[in-house]
Amino acid sequence: MTLIQELMNQAAVGSLLNAQTIQRFSPAEIRETIQALVATEQLELANALGDAGMSLYPHSEDILAITSLLAMMNQDWPLAVELMDELVEIQGANTPPFTYVMLVRALRCNLDPVRALAVARQGLAVYPDQVELVAEKLSLDDFSDAMMPTSGVQH
Repeated sequence: MTLIQELMNQAAVGSLLNAQTIQRFSPAEIRETIQALVATEQLELANALGDAGMSLYPHSEDILAITSLLAMMNQDWPLAVELMDELVEIQGANTPPFTYVMLVRALRCNLDPVRALAVARQGLAVYPDQVELVAEKLSLDDFSDAMMPTSGVQH
């Protein structure tokens, strides 16, 4: 039985998420189930499963990736940044471009454009032709330029 079938059976009888049931499944299976729940707009169950996944597998790339996306969907920007930071730390040199893009966006939404620009540059150092990172950097450069006082102009 798949995790989603198990969850639907529990929901049908009014049961709460059962940690013993969930721990029988791998982080990848939990991530896939959360994706399916989000696709069918069962966000409350997806968030509950994300919380359960984090408690069981707090350092899993699969769980960190999906729960950071859930945090972004919930507009919990500080949590999204925290989870993405941990994901980047775990992935290290193998951090894919999508992770950099999502971290840049979470930082922007968390009102930290300076760090967002730094992360965009960090991602571009590894993936210089990644279109979304280039676009984020250009947008952040424009923002940075607009925020800088004009030098040499005295009033």
